[in-house]
Amino acid sequence: MANPKELEVEIVNTFSDITTHLGYSSTHGKILAVLLMQDKAISLPDLAKKTGYSISSISISLDFLELFGMIKKIKKSGDRKLYVELTGDLLEGLKTAVVLKLQSGITNVNNKFEKYKVELSKAKTEDARRLLKSLNKLEKELNRVDKYVTQLSDIELPR
Repeated sequence: MANPKELEVEIVNTFSDITTHLGYSSTHGKILAVLLMQDKAISLPDLAKKTGYSISSISISLDFLELFGMIKKIKKSGDRKLYVELTGDLLEGLKTAVVLKLQSGITNVNNKFEKYKVELSKAKTEDARRLLKSLNKLEKELNRVDKYVTQLSDIELPR
């Protein structure tokens, strides 16, 4: 039988593998795995030790996870260490991250499409008209994606 400490590392790594497929980084996945396995808040040094990452790498990832409501940083009175606890739902945090990333991408593409339309409308060639027509088709599909992302953000996740 495997050593329990080695098995714990393997479990954390395995969970991290699936979270990377869900859109989190490996660091985020390992942090979430350790926090899910804990029954209480864990100190930053202990979290770094259990994940195998440096405290600075962990800190950067914690900022991201905190932004999406996944974790909470805690200072305990009389203790200089920073503690972290899991406060959010894994899927809810993932949904928020995915939706925000998609919305940002859609906005970016829409802005570029608007610039392209201005440029193409200035050119009076047949190629420019053809390309403008194609751009309008792409824009309609992008609007469909935007509607889908809006609906996705409203979905109630299973508990």
